[in-house]
Amino acid sequence: MVIQIVIVEDEIIIALDLKQRLKNLGYEVIGIATSGADTIKLVKSNEVDLIFMDVFLKGKLNGIETAGLIEEEFDIPIIYNSANSDILTIEAVKKPKHYGYLVKPFDDIKLQQAIKSILKL
Repeated sequence: MVIQIVIVEDEIIIALDLKQRLKNLGYEVIGIATSGADTIKLVKSNEVDLIFMDVFLKGKLNGIETAGLIEEEFDIPIIYNSANSDILTIEAVKKPKHYGYLVKPFDDIKLQQAIKSILKL
C-alpha cells in the first residue's frame, strides 16, 4: 500500500523539496496546498493518509486552525513542521488529537521516523 500524502506549505521551494524527499522515501504526494482553504479542498476530494502541515500559513487560516477543521470531519494524522520550536507553538499543535512535529530543517531520517511513528508502521 502506498501512503498518500498532502503537503501544506506556503513556500513553494520548501514544498517541492519535501515532495521530492517523500517520493525518494517511497511515498506518494497527491497534492501541495498553500492555504488552509486549499488544504480542505484537497482532503475532501482525495484519499489522504497523512498531512504535512506548516504551522504558520499565509491567509485566513493558519496550520493549527486548518488541522482543527480537518479533524472535525476526517481522521487523518498530521505532522506539523515549522522553524519555530518555542513552547507556545509546541503546546498549540498538541490540541488536535493526531499530531507529530518536525522542526525545520530536518533530515530524511527524522522525516521517515516521524511518518512511521504517527502511522504506526
